[in-house]
Amino acid sequence: MRTYRSNGAIGALLDEYERAIVDLQQLLDSISPIQLSFVVGSTAEGSDCKSIQSVLTHVVRAGFWYIIEVRKSEGEELEAPQTITYNTKEKYKEALSKMFNNSEQLFKDYPSLDLYKQRAFRWPHLYNVDLLLEHAIVHILRHRRQIERFLLVLEEQINNQVD
Repeated sequence: MRTYRSNGAIGALLDEYERAIVDLQQLLDSISPIQLSFVVGSTAEGSDCKSIQSVLTHVVRAGFWYIIEVRKSEGEELEAPQTITYNTKEKYKEALSKMFNNSEQLFKDYPSLDLYKQRAFRWPHLYNVDLLLEHAIVHILRHRRQIERFLLVLEEQINNQVD
């Protein structure tokens, strides 16, 4: 039986964020070192997304950005997260876990955080914390799907070389 957090909307957001991250980490278990760094090419969407490695680098950095933006809106002075490229799937799995732990820590540090207060973040739209975290969850899901599609392209390329 699955255990759920019991702190309302925050618990639901954290449960679903964690689930999305765990699903991505499980997908990484099936990826070889060559697949991790292989540039897929024309199917890539944007400069951050040309290989599984670059997608994961983007996902981790963005996950830290979301929480930094919320903390800054609470008055903290923080720098942009570093862009760190790892060479192994194990390092990315660790980074994803740290990213989630950082998100969870936000709500420990701000237990009364207003999820629905409109805030100006670094993006041109007004968000609230609830919406930003929902975006963070979907961000993971969209890039997990992208990685799955990259794996299909890589499999097709290998099959074409064998034929």
